[in-house]
Amino acid sequence: MKKILVIGSGGREHAIADTLHRSNQELELYCAPGNAGMEAFAHIIPIQDTDVNNLLQFAKNEKIDLTVVGTEAALQAGIVDRFRAENLTIFGHTTAATRIESSKEFAKQLMREYHIPSAEYRSFSDFDEAWDHVSARPFPTVIKYDGLAAGKGVVIAETPAQAEETLQKMLIDHIFGKGKVIIEEFLTGPEFSLMCFVNGHHVYSMPVAQDHKRAFDGDQGPNTGGMGAYTALPFITDEDVQYAIDHILQPTADAMCQKNCPLTGVLYAGLMKTPDGIKVIEFNARFGDPETEVVLPLLESDCYDIFEKIATGQEIENSIKWSKNVTLGVVLASKGYPEKYDKGFEIEGIGNITTTVYHMGTAYKNEKLITNGGRVLMIVAQSKTLQSAHQIAYSEIDKIKCDHLFYRHDIAHIALDHE
Repeated sequence: MKKILVIGSGGREHAIADTLHRSNQELELYCAPGNAGMEAFAHIIPIQDTDVNNLLQFAKNEKIDLTVVGTEAALQAGIVDRFRAENLTIFGHTTAATRIESSKEFAKQLMREYHIPSAEYRSFSDFDEAWDHVSARPFPTVIKYDGLAAGKGVVIAETPAQAEETLQKMLIDHIFGKGKVIIEEFLTGPEFSLMCFVNGHHVYSMPVAQDHKRAFDGDQGPNTGGMGAYTALPFITDEDVQYAIDHILQPTADAMCQKNCPLTGVLYAGLMKTPDGIKVIEFNARFGDPETEVVLPLLESDCYDIFEKIATGQEIENSIKWSKNVTLGVVLASKGYPEKYDKGFEIEGIGNITTTVYHMGTAYKNEKLITNGGRVLMIVAQSKTLQSAHQIAYSEIDKIKCDHLFYRHDIAHIALDHE
């Protein structure tokens, strides 16, 4: 029996662990720090994802065969470098390769150098210089914090006042830490997410998905870490996907090899289908969240084999098989999220759910399931059609009883309106 350690505590890591749990191999799963949902099939290890020293010691003591890193924070903390230095097998990117997410400036420079299509940009660390640049540009304009910001470091400024407030928060108040901002031209068109497994020059794409970032129906409200996602986008063709692989994903993998920091995990491309063609909005150095929760349930190949081969530098000889079904997932979040919210409220009815439930921010207290984060649960339905998956997911949500949760009622509205 092989021992597997999954690093992280959110819905993404629950989905990764659940997919490993479905493996044909005999696996013993450990999740650090894990969450209440993972307790059903894994050992919960109370070590934080960035506590690299204790994670390393645990992996050595328990003779962990494979570690799978879910969070960008752990990657940036150097967990892959440390584990590899101790000859431990780990799936994820080095700190140097993680810069494709942890530094937007690095990613933009890479795309400019290798002619990978993206929005025009400039970077600034000085507030006055940034404000002079923004105020001379047309609105809306896009302002991004250069480093990691848990999915909340991008603002589409519609007005000069909003731009000035954003620059104040990022460059003077340092709400995400001291750093730079990237100011980009505003692009238009439908967005979509395309993730791929990458092993050096080898790129293996996954099904496309679309995330819903805004908190409320009709794409209103503040940006969040994601309020839902779905697969099978009718407005993204097979030709669009192939273009993205040939002109974005593969060139990026090749460029990272040329920079001597090859990718050895998952590359997430946030893309936009603009009138001028498909362009990169952002790169992430790991599985997307909540896209992972709707993509990995479609995986028919053995997840352990994929992780293990990439972690050990082997090529995946057989093509990765994906179900032709459609998935749709809805996030239930704490009222007040993504701003201030309270925790500790009981969640009832989850035992009545007949479709997939991924825990994002839950805990058990006195044998009761309670809210323990901003995004709390994700209900994922799988079916032959998007309409059917939509109907199943929302009918299942009605079974959950908790007055302190809210959710969007219009996940996949763009696709459903398109058909």
